Amino acid sequence: MSQTQKERRLFTSESVSEGHPDKVSDQISDAILDAVLKEDPQARTAIETSVTTGYVNVFGEISTTAYVNINHIVRQTLKRIGYDDPEAGFLADDIHVGITLDEQSPDIAQGVDAAIEQREEGGIDPLDQIGAGDQGLMFGFATNETDQFLPLSVVLSHQLVKKQAEIRRQGVLGYLLPDAKAQVTVELDADDKPTRIDAVVLSTQHRDAVSLETLRADVKKYIIDPILPDDMVDEQTRYYINPTGRFVIGGPKGDAGMTGRKIIVDTYGGYARHGGGAFSGKDATKVDRSAAYATRHIAKNIVAAELADKVEIQVAYAIGVAKPVSVSVNSFGTAKVSDEQLVAAIRDLFELRPAGIIEDLDLRKPRYEATAAYGHFGRPELDLPWERLDKVDALKTYFNK
Repeated sequence: MSQTQKERRLFTSESVSEGHPDKVSDQISDAILDAVLKEDPQARTAIETSVTTGYVNVFGEISTTAYVNINHIVRQTLKRIGYDDPEAGFLADDIHVGITLDEQSPDIAQGVDAAIEQREEGGIDPLDQIGAGDQGLMFGFATNETDQFLPLSVVLSHQLVKKQAEIRRQGVLGYLLPDAKAQVTVELDADDKPTRIDAVVLSTQHRDAVSLETLRADVKKYIIDPILPDDMVDEQTRYYINPTGRFVIGGPKGDAGMTGRKIIVDTYGGYARHGGGAFSGKDATKVDRSAAYATRHIAKNIVAAELADKVEIQVAYAIGVAKPVSVSVNSFGTAKVSDEQLVAAIRDLFELRPAGIIEDLDLRKPRYEATAAYGHFGRPELDLPWERLDKVDALKTYFNK
């Protein structure tokens, strides 16, 4: 085997459309969260949604002074996605909505309302007011591989399913329906830099009338070709368009969906590690969400400051404790300073207590439904606070001191 063959490496990421049943569930949970936060920014929520043929079930915990019409929010969200079309198999005005919601457990609430730093250690810092809403570990990641500071494979996967939705809504291909999935395989060189696109998979739900031959030709022309960079495609690039041959039954009619089952789609496409906690439906006292946003913010600013080509950050929390129990950095040997120095900079320049994260990243603002499809990171059209490069200068100054 030649050295070139030994060094050839493939990496694949996927994304799913807003009409995918798991993403339908995520969007409903976050639409309810947004509605609650609009009325009560201090609300505590852990909203789960499940969907299946003819049925949406909203359950979990909400502690709030707000009243929101959950039934209405569910149906409006489904209509926005595209489930107001009988041929899609899931009709917003013809489903049953079940609602089973309780208040947050008082045992959990006492640790969130006042962190152990205040309850047992006599601290007076207002940023110690909120303890972590659960134990757990979270990861943040960034790479200079793309303008979005994300791996190319996940960027292209998101763009493909987003293009499918755009073409569907514009009526360019009138036979497209809401459910779709994409997968992109990128070839990497010995330095883990993308060199070419090896394979593309795109499956889209469609009306029964269209032929497979027409669908495959149209999808390549109108969805795939406008997205893939010309210089990354060659004669060996493989295309798999609706490889089963038929995808008429889709969405919640074709498969049950649940909040939090697409966490890799939500983050880094499998390229970086994931702590396991889902985002959607959770308010920012849940470090599953807020600390994952915070570590992404840190990682992106480190890479943008040209301190590393890529970096992965882990934090871990104990329930009811404000300060993280650990902070670690892995720069994969690409950093201009040591990983230990990066940890010191993170501790000095960034706030990782839940109250501080919420304040710095403005996480009580209703903005989450838009993140529940096409990824929570690398979304310039949304101007998300955790995507801003507002710490680059501070990091550069820190390491020039």
